[in-house]
Amino acid sequence: MKLKHKLFFLLCCCLGISSCEPTYTPKPKAYPRVIFPKRGYQHYQNSACPFEFDYPLYAEAIRDSTFFGEKIQNPCWLNIEFPQFSGTIHISYEDIHTPQQIAKMLDDAHKLTYKHTKKADSIDPIEVENKFGTKGVIFDVGGDAASSVQFYVTDMDHHFLRGALYFNVAPNIDSMGPVVNFVRKDMDHLVETFQWK
Repeated sequence: MKLKHKLFFLLCCCLGISSCEPTYTPKPKAYPRVIFPKRGYQHYQNSACPFEFDYPLYAEAIRDSTFFGEKIQNPCWLNIEFPQFSGTIHISYEDIHTPQQIAKMLDDAHKLTYKHTKKADSIDPIEVENKFGTKGVIFDVGGDAASSVQFYVTDMDHHFLRGALYFNVAPNIDSMGPVVNFVRKDMDHLVETFQWK
């Protein structure tokens, strides 16, 4: 009798196991966790350049020596590199000598930003003026554009500086959004501390 019960129990278990179909629940897509560094700033000053500003401690300021393979003669072109995020703020500086020059540079800065219209969901220009009297515009570029933040500052007489943030990854605001927002705050600080010499 006991053997019958054991066989019956074994048969029920086999039927139970064989009749079950596994239910798969797909895992939602996720992006790698980003560990952000502590905020802190260092001062950038170069005797050859007529400006100074603060930039993050976790970044490096490196003189830009080439532009599309061509040597750059201007010692005030630089890259603020974020190795942890594989990103760079490309900064270019030009002296102003005529009103036509400033008009062209302002036009070029807007054209370069609005080239991202194809991929951008929005482009929001924000006029800025800091306590040192530096004026300019920061452009927040929404969506999967190659550059999420661009800016320029000028004194409208002698100096013009433009910056653009790029990452060495495919543009995807869903995955890069937290990093862009983090770096954007440091770009705000750069503009807030920017002054002409």
